[in-house]
Amino acid sequence: MPPADLALDLQFGRFAGAARHQALLPRAKVQRWVGFALQRPGEIAVRIVGEDEGRALNAQYRHKDYATNVLTFDYTREPVVTADLVLCAPVVEREAHEQGKPLVAHYAHLLVHGTLHAQGYDHETGERDALEMEALEILLLGALGFPDPY
Repeated sequence: MPPADLALDLQFGRFAGAARHQALLPRAKVQRWVGFALQRPGEIAVRIVGEDEGRALNAQYRHKDYATNVLTFDYTREPVVTADLVLCAPVVEREAHEQGKPLVAHYAHLLVHGTLHAQGYDHETGERDALEMEALEILLLGALGFPDPY
């Protein structure tokens, strides 16, 4: 499937090591990954944050007092997908290390994952939905040149 039309706003918060993450995630790369996972035109902001900002957002919006890898704030799904994706760089980096995968591959996975959430996919509503979402992630990441993230 060809990448969808995407207006991307890419932001990096201030945190230790931000420059390294910014170098790893050039705009064209993020645009390709997110656009590839979109099934219709989108306006999506991607913000890469540190642990403090990630924890504060997760506490405020999900009432969970820890930083998580990706938060998806979806606003509209039709006719245009509008959403904010917030990725916590230290958590993403820690998970990539623990899972023995390249950091760039984990970022690609989480950006595809968050983009699917923005379109209504949900792995927490039941096993069937989780399997459908995982299968789509594997298919999309494979087409982007990444191995099965699971």
